[in-house]
Amino acid sequence: MTQLDESAKRALAWPADPETPVESCTPAQARLQYLDSFADIQWPLEDVAEMLESHVGAIRLKIWRGRAAPRQGAPALLYLHGGGFVIGAPETHEDICRTLANMAGAVVVSPDYRLAPEHPFPAAIDDCAATLFWMTDQADALGIDPLRIIVAGDSAGGNLAAVVALLARDGQVPAVIGQVLIYPVTDQSQASDSYLRYAEGFGLTAAAMKWFRDHYLPEAASGPDWRASPLSAASLAGVAPAFVILAGYDVLFDEGAAYAERLSLEAQATSRTWPGQIHGFVSKRRAIPDGQEALEAIAMAWRAMDPALAR
Repeated sequence: MTQLDESAKRALAWPADPETPVESCTPAQARLQYLDSFADIQWPLEDVAEMLESHVGAIRLKIWRGRAAPRQGAPALLYLHGGGFVIGAPETHEDICRTLANMAGAVVVSPDYRLAPEHPFPAAIDDCAATLFWMTDQADALGIDPLRIIVAGDSAGGNLAAVVALLARDGQVPAVIGQVLIYPVTDQSQASDSYLRYAEGFGLTAAAMKWFRDHYLPEAASGPDWRASPLSAASLAGVAPAFVILAGYDVLFDEGAAYAERLSLEAQATSRTWPGQIHGFVSKRRAIPDGQEALEAIAMAWRAMDPALAR
């Protein structure tokens, strides 16, 4: 078995004030703790050509235009932040959004979707869908090509991105030409072997995941719903091409790998595992160089999904 990467060990021991385990916090406490600490281990924010804020109803959006993005007809990315459906915001993942906007010469839009437990399943899905509708409706004002939108997200955001891609396949939201799923949540049963192998000691814990799930899905019967657990979807045929990123030392590894395998069999997908890495490594580039490599891999996968980027 591959050993835990030295950079992952460095990230796990990163000097910072000790944090209270999320499962011992109230949602409000967990949000404040995350907002106070997330930037310490992330790479400094890149300059972009433009940063804007907008709204879809009550949903706040952040928008970044990459330095090489054309003023009209630019490729676009709908980025859905992670945080277990309970914590996080566009700002907590702004480093990823800015970097991808520059790498692809694109416009990246990230919604501050509603969080549980105040707004449980499926409120976050509704907000992400509304954002995609808004992007297509406002394509001219945004300077994007509405036929060149990709959806992406990490962890809980990877779950939401997978769901949006399935909704797009079914014609319930506008079409997307690709999906990027970064260590996604795909099975709310939390019964895979990786929940035992990496239950604690590797950053994200099994106890934390249960805490997140119980806030997002207060009705246990919602768990098997494919919109909560996309791995349970009857078919993935016809869904947009996917690129799936996995971390080897992650409670979510098995469900992410299972979803990637189904995508490769039933649709079109590639996946890449960083076997010595931990959950969240893409956001921890100050300590983990593999995070930068993963973003470069996403940019390459994006070019394969959008041939116009290669011209």
